[in-house]
Amino acid sequence: MKLYRTQKGILIQVADNYYLSETDWDALINAENLYNKLEEWCKVAPPIFNPEAFLGEDLLPPVGSQEIWASGVTYFNSKLARQEESKNAGGGIYYENVYHAERPELFFKSTPQRVVGHGQPVRIRKDSTWDVPEPELTLVINSKGKIVGYTVGNDMSSRSLEGENPLYLAQAKIYDGSAAIGPCVLVVKEPFDMNNHIRLQVSRTGDLIFEESISLNQMKRTPGELVDFLFRETSFPQGCLLMTGTGIVPSNDFTLQKGDEIKITIDTIGTLVNVVG
Repeated sequence: MKLYRTQKGILIQVADNYYLSETDWDALINAENLYNKLEEWCKVAPPIFNPEAFLGEDLLPPVGSQEIWASGVTYFNSKLARQEESKNAGGGIYYENVYHAERPELFFKSTPQRVVGHGQPVRIRKDSTWDVPEPELTLVINSKGKIVGYTVGNDMSSRSLEGENPLYLAQAKIYDGSAAIGPCVLVVKEPFDMNNHIRLQVSRTGDLIFEESISLNQMKRTPGELVDFLFRETSFPQGCLLMTGTGIVPSNDFTLQKGDEIKITIDTIGTLVNVVG
């Protein structure tokens, strides 16, 4: 089933049926046995026959009080790209080492107020010359460190800053409009099938200028492993979201421009669409 956060409440989609809940988002995400709770609630709730009225301008990013964190160098393609972009700064060896290390790269990405949702504009830094979207499976995790859902994330990245010096990672990753999440959260009984694919499409003035997909099973680390490291010494009273890294890296001559449309699709979850503003 899928959860959509809207201005009118939480829209729950089960197959082709929709139900509306006024439950607080934070409380819902942290509910015990979330899937079973939603399943039982939908059995007695009246259906909504006009879901399109909730999924337009009323649609919000599926984030309440949760921080957004991110993982780096979890795919071989990402390791190669990071080594290439930072080789002149002498930082290439660090990406090689972290790819093979037991401990993953984890970093803070965004506060809730900086997150944008489906249909809202993402941004590129004015002081950056090389900018890319990073399509990522994103985990929705409750306060106890349990993965309760999955969504689509875009970890916008300023590669010119990160390549200049790896210590500029925070500036390359954390700024207004640099994190897009949505359009919904997929809640499942079983762990997400990592044989599903993630696809990135970028269009400029109506023309498709980039398209690529990769299977999520190419990720070197498991979602559970990433969550375990994130929660080892850090608490999240309302839970958090964790982007799991990207395996799609455009060539070095590609950079986003204002007005570009970014589409990120993950099988069984949906498509997140944003325009560079």
